[in-house]
Amino acid sequence: KFGLSKQNLEQWINTALSLENIQLRGLHFHIGSQITDMSPFKELCIEINEIQERLDTLGIQIEIINVGGGLGINYESPESSPIPDFKAYFETFANNLKLRTGQQLHFELGRAIVAQCGSLVTKVLYVKDTAQKTFVMVDAGMTELIRPALYDAHHHIDKLDSDESASIRTRSDKSLKETNKYDIVGPICESSDVFAEDYPLPHIERGDLLAIRSAGAYGEVMASCYNCRPLPPSYSMEQLS
Repeated sequence: KFGLSKQNLEQWINTALSLENIQLRGLHFHIGSQITDMSPFKELCIEINEIQERLDTLGIQIEIINVGGGLGINYESPESSPIPDFKAYFETFANNLKLRTGQQLHFELGRAIVAQCGSLVTKVLYVKDTAQKTFVMVDAGMTELIRPALYDAHHHIDKLDSDESASIRTRSDKSLKETNKYDIVGPICESSDVFAEDYPLPHIERGDLLAIRSAGAYGEVMASCYNCRPLPPSYSMEQLS
C-alpha cells in the first residue's frame, strides 16, 4: 500500500543487503481490505512468483513471505455469514503460490477471524423527533467503536429486548412490529459520532438495547478514553450465561 514499487525492488533489496545493521528476512504484501472474491489473491500469488523468480537470478533467498490480510466479512448479514470462506482463501494460495524450500508463509487475518465474535451492546438514552429525522441517542459512541466515525463504515444493528422497556409497554404492543428509520448517534459532542443514518429498526424507545454487530476486530482494541469516558467492559458468553 505504502511500500516499495516493484520496478525498484532490486535496488531496495541490494541497499538493504549492504547495510550492516539491517537483516533482510522477508517480503510483506498488502493488497487491500474487505476482499471476498478470490481472484485478487490469485493475482497476488502471480506477482509474488514473478518477484521470487527475479530474486532467484540474483541469488537472493527470502526467508518469509507475508501476504497480509484482506479477507472480507459480511457486515450486512453477520448471522447468515459468521465465518468467511477460509477454505477457498487458503486453497488459492496453496494452488498458486510457489514457495521456496524452507520459506515461511505468514497471514494477517485479524478481522476475518474475530470481527463476528463481538458485538457492541448499547442502551438507548432518549429518542428525539424532528421534522426531518428521528435521532436515537445511545450510551456508546465513537470512543467504543470508531469505525463508523473514522471512515463511514457500516455495521449491522439489531434491537434487543430490555427489562426497562418491557416494564413500560407489553410485548403485545403493535408498535414493537413497526419499522422506522432512525439516526443512531452517540453521546459525544462531535458531529461524526454517528453509527448509522436512516437505519430501519423496529419501534425504539428509551431503555431499549441495541447490538452493533461485527465489532470484534476494532471495538475494544481501538477504544479510547476521549472526552473523559471510561473504557467499556467486555464479557464472554460464558460470563453472561
